[in-house]
Amino acid sequence: MNKFKGAGVALITPFKSDFSVDFIALEKLVEHQINNGTNYLVVQGTTGESATLSSKEKIAVLDFVVEINAGRLPVVLGVGGNNTIEIGKQLKSWEKSKIDGFLSVSPYYNKPSQKGIINHYTHLNSCTDLPIILYNVPGRTSCNMTSNTTLELAHSCNNVVAVKEASGDLEQIMTIIQNKPNDFLVISGDDALTLPHIAIGGHGAISVVANAFPKRFSIMVNAALKGDLELANKKHYELFPVIKHLFVDGNPGGIKHALKLLNIGEDFVRLPLVNVNKDTADNIYSQVAKLGEAIV
Repeated sequence: MNKFKGAGVALITPFKSDFSVDFIALEKLVEHQINNGTNYLVVQGTTGESATLSSKEKIAVLDFVVEINAGRLPVVLGVGGNNTIEIGKQLKSWEKSKIDGFLSVSPYYNKPSQKGIINHYTHLNSCTDLPIILYNVPGRTSCNMTSNTTLELAHSCNNVVAVKEASGDLEQIMTIIQNKPNDFLVISGDDALTLPHIAIGGHGAISVVANAFPKRFSIMVNAALKGDLELANKKHYELFPVIKHLFVDGNPGGIKHALKLLNIGEDFVRLPLVNVNKDTADNIYSQVAKLGEAIV
C-alpha cells in the first residue's frame, strides 16, 4: 500500500460567506497540494467538516476533487459513523467513484466494546474491495481502539491496510508497529507527533497543517522516512509553533484562518463550529508571518 505512505492531507472544505461550498478555493487548495509535494489527498474527513455536509454536497465535493486532481495523486474518501450497516451501504455506493481507498473512523457516541469495534470493521471489510484505513481518534470518539483490536483487524481483514493513529499514545503505536503484518501501514493522525511516530517505525501522516504548508510538511515526512533526521528535525521545528495554535479553538477553524492568510479561501466554518478567537488568530498570524519570511 505504498500509495498511502508519506504525507497525506486531510483537506478542508472551503465555504463562502453564505456557507455554500467554495469550489474556486477548493481548486486552489488541491493545486497547492499537488504542486508542493503532498503524496495523497483525503476528502471529507473531520477537517473537511463532513458532519455538516449534505449527501448532495459530499458527492459534489468528491467529484470536483477527483476532476481537478485528474489522477495525479491518490484520493482517499472519509466514510465513517456509528451505524455499521448504513456505513457498509455507503462504502458500496462510493466504491464506483474514482477513489483509491476509504478512511473510516471508529464508531463514536455508541461507545462500543472492543468486540463491537472488531465486528464493525469486519462488516465494512466485507462491503468493499477497496483498501480501508482504520481511524483511531479517542479524543473525538470517546472510545480508544486498542492495539490488540487494531492488530486483530490488520491480520484478519484483507482490505484493512492501515490505521491512522491519533491516540497520542506512543506505547500503543509501538505495539502496533512491532506486531503488525509486514505490509500494514501505521499512519500518524497527530501533526505534532508525526516525526517521533515515523522515528519509531511509522509510515507517514494524514495532516491538518499540510493544508497550508504542504511543502514543508512533505519534506519533513519524506526526509524522516529516508532516515534524514537532520532535515526532518529542521522542518518539524519550523512547523511546530504554528501547529500548537491551530487546534486551540477547534479544528478546522485554525487551519482555515491560516489558509485565509495565504489567500487560499476564507475562514468560514459551519455551526456548531465557530471562528477562532482574536488571540488565537493573532498567534496564527504571527507564526504564518514567520514562516513566510523563510519560504522553502
